Amino acid sequence: MSTPSEPAAPSAPPADTAAELADALTRAMKRIRRQTMARLEPYGLTPGQARALRTLAHAPGCEGRETMRLSELAERLHIAPRSATTVVDALEEAGLVERVPDPADRRAVRVVLTPAGHGALERLGQVRQEVAQEYFGPVSQPDQAALLQALRTAELAFEQHRAAGPGPAR
Repeated sequence: MSTPSEPAAPSAPPADTAAELADALTRAMKRIRRQTMARLEPYGLTPGQARALRTLAHAPGCEGRETMRLSELAERLHIAPRSATTVVDALEEAGLVERVPDPADRRAVRVVLTPAGHGALERLGQVRQEVAQEYFGPVSQPDQAALLQALRTAELAFEQHRAAGPGPAR
């Protein structure tokens, strides 16, 4: 035990904050995903299909006519082209997208949102907002902003590191 005149002994190193943060993010995403799945179920959408719709809707240069090649959709979703085909098959069957020939390359197929797809995007936006508000509502706005900034910084650093060259697979 130290006396008032002696400096305090260094405290034990903090727990591995980065690993704890990763665990907390994983738990949060699982909970948010479960709630989102439950709320999308009445609309017949899976989270993967919802991601595909959002990706199509936010494709650069697609204002008014959301379209992209199937291969580009797979790349943006970070899934295999075959998996993207399965997702698009389900969305097409539901009438939310349609496949059209690519005017620049007849061998390629483009995926286009339908009017029903736009309606599904609106419902999806409402569900995402509700679930996010329920989960993050108790967190102050400044803390939400700080968390978002920290995650953006981490993502940017990760992407820059990955783009810098070969290294361990990520």
